[in-house]
Amino acid sequence: MSEIIAGIRVPDSAIARAATQLVRDTEDDLLYRHSRRVFFWGALTGERRSLKYDPELLYLGAMFHDMGLTEKYSSPELRFEVDGANAAREFMKSYSVPARDVEDVWTAIALHTTPGIPEHMRPTIALVTAGVEMDVLGIAYHDFTNEQRDHVCVDHPREPNFKENIIDHFAIGTVSKPLTTFGNVKADVLALKDVNYVRQNFCSIILGSAWPN
Repeated sequence: MSEIIAGIRVPDSAIARAATQLVRDTEDDLLYRHSRRVFFWGALTGERRSLKYDPELLYLGAMFHDMGLTEKYSSPELRFEVDGANAAREFMKSYSVPARDVEDVWTAIALHTTPGIPEHMRPTIALVTAGVEMDVLGIAYHDFTNEQRDHVCVDHPREPNFKENIIDHFAIGTVSKPLTTFGNVKADVLALKDVNYVRQNFCSIILGSAWPN
């Protein structure tokens, strides 16, 4: 029997159940609960905006979006977002999901920390980012009712120090590959958490390139 939280039904298909178990077995409590909340915020946003979205694809995108922060799925050189997107793609292919749907979930995860672009794309992509932005940054917080926020957070609680702890998770997942933070928000994380981090400068790269002028 599927769960219904804040009026949103959690997908109960074989692939959704398998994704839930995989993420539960791989991520710690903080990332797992965060990923579940991202699904609900994204779905509630879709309902509020009257978007025609696929709940199962949104669920897969939400559940896998931070898998690249885990030791099991982290690569030495790729952005953690791409690592998570790749993990979702391989998982979905094992269930023979149509290529277009796989591409949407991959893109949703890969772009979820790139503001200003996903919101203009297809619903799965837009809503994964909307869910992440609500849970991490509090964007559109007041567009949700008190009851919606309470229902989601009762079932999937935010840890007392969630804000600090999620930043720590981002730092741990990126500190060994600082070049992947160039041009994205995780540069701010390493600037805060790693005393040895040197932020790359876009203009310096242009001016220092091999081109003579």
